[in-house]
Amino acid sequence: MEPKNHMSVPRVAIIGRPNVGKSTLFNRLAGSRIAITDHTPGVTRDTVESSVYIDPYTCLLVDTGGYVEGNEGFDGLVRERSLTEARRADLILFLLDVTELTPADEEVADILRRYSDKVIVAVNKVDSKKRELLLPEFYALGFPVVISFSAAHGLGMEDVHDALTDQLKRLGHVPDNGIAKPADNPELTTENGPVRIAILGKPNTGKSTLVNRLLGEDRSIVSDIAGTTRDIVAGDFMFKGREFVVMDTAGIRRKRSVNDSVEYYSVNRAVQAAEDCDVAVLVVDAVEGLADQEKKIAQVIIRRGKSIVIALNKWDRLKDVPNLLQAVQDRIAFVFPILSFAPVIPISALEGDGVSRLLNMIGHVHSEANRRIDTGLLNRKLSEWVDRTQPPVVGRGRLKFRYITQVGVQPPTFVVFVNREHGVPEQYTRYIINSIRRDFDFTHVPVRLELRARRG
Repeated sequence: MEPKNHMSVPRVAIIGRPNVGKSTLFNRLAGSRIAITDHTPGVTRDTVESSVYIDPYTCLLVDTGGYVEGNEGFDGLVRERSLTEARRADLILFLLDVTELTPADEEVADILRRYSDKVIVAVNKVDSKKRELLLPEFYALGFPVVISFSAAHGLGMEDVHDALTDQLKRLGHVPDNGIAKPADNPELTTENGPVRIAILGKPNTGKSTLVNRLLGEDRSIVSDIAGTTRDIVAGDFMFKGREFVVMDTAGIRRKRSVNDSVEYYSVNRAVQAAEDCDVAVLVVDAVEGLADQEKKIAQVIIRRGKSIVIALNKWDRLKDVPNLLQAVQDRIAFVFPILSFAPVIPISALEGDGVSRLLNMIGHVHSEANRRIDTGLLNRKLSEWVDRTQPPVVGRGRLKFRYITQVGVQPPTFVVFVNREHGVPEQYTRYIINSIRRDFDFTHVPVRLELRARRG
């Protein structure tokens, strides 16, 4: 997997301690609710990126997990990620809360002084004259550029834009005059664009490890603590000359486990990722096996007409038993028939085993989901299917299947015109769907069939 080159686009990182409004500012600049915002400190854990247009520059805006004091455990991982982003960034928005300058803020300031030529001190929550009187102590930090605003209320955002453009110009970045505006980005369009992958599954199955393996960097924080990923983390990479966009998501838990607003938004964001993707990868812990919760996640995916590939992660931890994979595939098809068409790929995200095979399958499934069949060929096949197995007699006469056409892709969707649409046995509808799958090689994707009445 090769990372996509973003070198020509300036990278702007938002750095600061938790709960100063980093995600609110990120969402304000990005123009949508990409990062989760909440009053709970440390809500953003992974870095979240978005391409934004700040006239006349297109930038890669990065929201970080927040600088926290100490190097122990999970907080240490978040802290180190923030410092890494500070080093990588072309420009740093050092975000502070006007109501309180803390020892943690001063520690961040000490670290960022080595990058002072690319730091903008951004004082947030300045929404009254009274709060403007608190600004002098922030100027005393000694950085040359200081701005004040309120991200939540949108006050002073023009000063944020002006400071960003002024500093980008000073640092020698070339304006693009909107040529690369996100709205014009061909990645946002379809079938011929990149393959969009949503990484879904229960918490702690190795989703973030897989994302990091695909992107070739630690974009998502990996921890044994379930639920460490809350935001969707989008990144792109190349594989065999083809572009992929990948989204890591919060693990989808049972409803009774969704016990706070942050996790509520995270789960909804994961469902939205399933809505937006081309192919969903359901990551299953091979050691624990497939559970009812995966079935519920699969139903969410399939209801939205999305293709699905099952990644059996941690496969290397299982004993080497003959025909084990075939046995697992057979069990999935038997216990969860809704997943009978889904390919199953054993992988070890940590070691990288099977990941290339997984990507090959994702590419194949994406092509299959976008395949279109000529109407003439479809109708010749329909005649063969009907001759082979006659439609049943329903009521006072035999059902007649007159004509078939494909009306959509992702998923492949077909309409069959019949003499009457009501009373068609489900078994016969299933027979037609299975015939479409067999004769046109739609073996790894969901197929939809609609019956419409047509007289005469």
